[in-house]
Amino acid sequence: MARHILAHGLLGLALAGLLSGCSLLDGNSNGSSGASDIDGEYLTTGGDGSNWASIGFNYDEARFSPLDQINAANVGELGLAWSVDLPDARGQEATPVVVDGKIYISTAWSKVYSYDALTGEELWSFDPEVDKAVGVNACCDVINRGVAVYQGKVFVAALDGRLIALDAGTGARLWSTQTTDKSKPYTITGAPRVVKDMVLIGNGGAEFGVRGYISAYDIDSGEQKWRFYTVPNPDGKPDGAASDAVMQSAAGRTWSENGEWKESGGGGTVWDAIVYDHELDQLYIGVGNGNPWNHGLRSEGEGDNLFLSSVVALKPDSGEYLWHYQSTPAETWDFTATQPIILADLNVEGQDRKVLMQAPKNGFFFVIDRTNGKMISAEPFIEGVNWATGYDKETGRPIENPAARFYKTGELFVALPSALGAHNWHPMSYNPGTGLVYIPAQVVAAGYLPPLNDFEKSRQSIGFNTGASNEGFVLPDDVNFIKAALSATKGQLVAYDPSKGKVAWTVDHETPWNGGTMTTAGGLVFQGTALGEMRAYDAKTGKQLWSYDTQSGVLGGVSTFLVDGEQYIAFLTSKGGAFPLVAGLGGGAANPVPNIPRLLVMKIGGDAKLPELEIAELPEWDIPEQFATVEQVASGRANFQRYCMVCHGADAVGGGVVPDLRRSGTLGSAELWDDIVHKGSLSQQGMVSFAPVLSAEEIQNIRGYVINRAEWGKETQGQFAGTKKNSAGGGASGASK
Repeated sequence: MARHILAHGLLGLALAGLLSGCSLLDGNSNGSSGASDIDGEYLTTGGDGSNWASIGFNYDEARFSPLDQINAANVGELGLAWSVDLPDARGQEATPVVVDGKIYISTAWSKVYSYDALTGEELWSFDPEVDKAVGVNACCDVINRGVAVYQGKVFVAALDGRLIALDAGTGARLWSTQTTDKSKPYTITGAPRVVKDMVLIGNGGAEFGVRGYISAYDIDSGEQKWRFYTVPNPDGKPDGAASDAVMQSAAGRTWSENGEWKESGGGGTVWDAIVYDHELDQLYIGVGNGNPWNHGLRSEGEGDNLFLSSVVALKPDSGEYLWHYQSTPAETWDFTATQPIILADLNVEGQDRKVLMQAPKNGFFFVIDRTNGKMISAEPFIEGVNWATGYDKETGRPIENPAARFYKTGELFVALPSALGAHNWHPMSYNPGTGLVYIPAQVVAAGYLPPLNDFEKSRQSIGFNTGASNEGFVLPDDVNFIKAALSATKGQLVAYDPSKGKVAWTVDHETPWNGGTMTTAGGLVFQGTALGEMRAYDAKTGKQLWSYDTQSGVLGGVSTFLVDGEQYIAFLTSKGGAFPLVAGLGGGAANPVPNIPRLLVMKIGGDAKLPELEIAELPEWDIPEQFATVEQVASGRANFQRYCMVCHGADAVGGGVVPDLRRSGTLGSAELWDDIVHKGSLSQQGMVSFAPVLSAEEIQNIRGYVINRAEWGKETQGQFAGTKKNSAGGGASGASK
């Protein structure tokens, strides 16, 4: 089918209140501060590297450690010190935070754990008991990207919109504040930041129809101090918020007087990047995509729609607007600007500049003067970017390819990058010694089409509301086409020189959706992969120096720290997140990799072993007789793409996180299928009732479509097999590849 184009097979996704012996004053041999001593002054520098006290190391969020005990000369001797299994086989995206020999992580379903960094002993755990039904509103798995530690407290934002303060020493809940309207499909997956005794947090849910904002709360009471909305109030009224003035004077006029945004809220959620500039006393937030994606529907094709896809600078004390830079005006491809932001001082063309750096989804690397928000440079960091040819340096605006505005042309546009982005949420890092930024990039294209009918235009209470046809995000039943699409899809580790505005070197990965990066004064860059390895590269050249078989994928960031004078490396393993959830056949080689949620801690000479890996064989196909007509299968296909694909994969091909429906034991039972999908019997496992949007007959038609997909899967099995080879117990290699 000519309109089934996805040119790659993609989308298809007590820190302890000073415990005895823990502080520098108490004589800890680690020589670091206790959790009670982590404050704004400490987070300004991040200390001497003994701790990894915030997810980005310090306020600059460069994820650079000054430690050099582990270096290019000895990294080949790095081995496992200890590991611990985690309870939920969903995406694990947090970066471990470490203070005074204690590790703090958040996991799927917003749970928090504290471990002894030397032994792996669990010190405490906290379960916010999120209602699993909330998972239906999580665009990209029920993940959490980390905690914040400050003055003896641990702060975590729960999936259901609560911001929670815990005692760092015991894990006891100190206070909890609901930061979102529970009647709307808001979620939170991002990590809070603490600035000037305030906890800052945004939210997600733009695909489902919400209005974005960021809020600040008092660290001791949870009282809201201020709020800044990123898009205007659809009612046209003031919010009594810090954003009122700029919405009235500037942002409001960049939206149409009508359009779908009046009903959907417009989107613009602040779901990840929140960075404090201690030198200029400014707060920078990254703002997400619009709702619906389709600018022609959202704002009748009119206006830039501020502050979508922008970096916005605010006064941290009040939330008052200072300046903004919009990287994708009139956003229409889910090109968010929520990706990580790094602060640095750079010499650009002989001039010292205070800059912020960002590699958002749209494929261009931005260097922005953070004193005034002016673009210094914007150059592609992957090859093949085709929605724009570059940026006008005078205006700071993109030079767009007219064909990219699919809602204007009415034609399919195969975009590179796609909604998964040339870079997504995965942390990047900056090494001041090499002057390079290390980006977990990816080459993943997708097709965009305007809605083909009223069904695709209409807003629904469950599922994505993009205003674009899902026909562009699935593949035809053509083995050769799918193989070509898979071969064109890859991940990359990109070393970018922001002073020169160009890529210094690139390492190709077989599959997208690889882990975040961390770099050190030891001349190393660490990155995990979707194929189940942790790797170390030479920070100057990109030569691979070491790898370790982690048995499962690595999504999140890496941290490093000292305990008793010895340097350690920590990270989480799992599968999950957007790509493994929706990838289907696009998961390619990563599909066979097991989903094992685990915390791994490594050191030089570590000789611990991972448990023996048992790989379960896929069950034999047990496909019930097809009951549905061609017309019913077509109906089921349309509804599957609209409501089911985001979790259960394009073409119903599971990615290893949620069940592969083609092999489900429920497929042969109309009654059991109805019990789950229509009546919601598994709502507390995240599978809610779809009765509000689908009739019982439509739900059975989806079953007919999945049977159709199972038949095709059996017919073509083995033709898209992955290449991952797992060792029995995990192991390291010092050889360069």
